This record gives sequence, structure tokens and C-alpha cells, in this order.
Amino acid sequence: MKEHYFQMVYDVVRLIPPGRVCTYGLIADFLGLGSARMVGWALNKSFSYGTDIPAHRVVNRKGELSGRNHFPGSEMMQQLLENEGIVVTTDKVRDFDKLLWKPHESQNT
Repeated sequence: MKEHYFQMVYDVVRLIPPGRVCTYGLIADFLGLGSARMVGWALNKSFSYGTDIPAHRVVNRKGELSGRNHFPGSEMMQQLLENEGIVVTTDKVRDFDKLLWKPHESQNT
């Protein structure tokens, strides 16, 4: 079950377009399984599943980089976001509401 759940989370995270972010809670709600914490736990383990999972694009409901300490370097999450054109100020995504991607929107494209 855990492996299946992780894979479902990773499949959704792979859909987040470069230059956009999503939240743990939106992913959890979209999947209808578990909680935002479970999504965070899955993403914390994502490094052992491959490098094609853009976990840096997932932030908390306030747009804060709450997962930054789970990356190989404390600045890596911010650097990856900035490489995609996302401005981060004081560990928070600027223009969070404009950059927020919602998983259910991907079903309409």
C-alpha cells in the first residue's frame, strides 16, 4: 500500500509544470488518500525513487518552503525554484496565489 501511495503522489507531482507550485494539501485532497503530512512523508522519500520527481515544487498552504530541510542542502529547494523563475523571499514563494497549480486543473487539458 505504501509503495502504491508513494507512486500516486509522485505521478501527481510530475504533472506540476516548471515555474508553478502546488501544496501538500491539494495533492492529498486530489488523491483522496491520507493527509498533507502523508504527501510530505512520501516526498521526503522521493530522492530514493529517482531524480525525475520535482519535489521542490511542493510547498505548504502558505507558500512556504517547509520541506527545504529534507533536500541535500538547505538552500537547494529555493535554488531549484529560482532556476525555474520563481522568486522566493524569506523561504516563501512570492506571488504564490498566481503560481499555484491545482491538480484537478490538469484533468481539463
